[in-house]
Amino acid sequence: MENALGISGYTSTMFAIVFIVLGLGIAALFAALFLPARWKLKYRMEFGFVILLIGLVWYADRESTRVYQAYQAEIEMAEFIDTAEAAEPGQNFDRVIRVIAFQWGFAFLTDDDKISRNAAVTKPGEKVLFRLFGNDVIHGFNIPAVGITAELEPGVERDLWIRAPQEPGKYLIQCLNYCGVGHAQMKAWLVVEGEEEA
Repeated sequence: MENALGISGYTSTMFAIVFIVLGLGIAALFAALFLPARWKLKYRMEFGFVILLIGLVWYADRESTRVYQAYQAEIEMAEFIDTAEAAEPGQNFDRVIRVIAFQWGFAFLTDDDKISRNAAVTKPGEKVLFRLFGNDVIHGFNIPAVGITAELEPGVERDLWIRAPQEPGKYLIQCLNYCGVGHAQMKAWLVVEGEEEA
């Protein structure tokens, strides 16, 4: 999901509009402070500003709902597809990793029953589905490099997917919800392996 993995599409549009409105607001403030003659906004300008803000909220809500529905559609489609078989692009996940969050760490289990306490291994650009489960307290699951965060309630399974970074390397996975005295050490790695040499 491109919008979940960086600033693009409507996200960049919203940032641009917010910075333009912010810049105009700061310019108006300085004008009001430093111009010799005091000036007052006309009512229609104030109404226009309120309408602009309402329009921005409506646009942001509509677009974020669209992005969320597209994101969820990918997960719902996976329920009916055998992830071990090849499928058309966009209809499947390249990798499914079960994640158990506990005080104070993550356990990653792959489909071939391998387990890791500190790393989820992928290849560049893979579409990875994480099936998340917390077994004790509320935990967070955050991968800053791909701009995704989830909150895990105890005993509730949650699905979330990412597109792995194209650049091979180690990317931080961390808990963002304070979960006890060992919270600061609750970290792991998303390991993106490079292409194997022949």
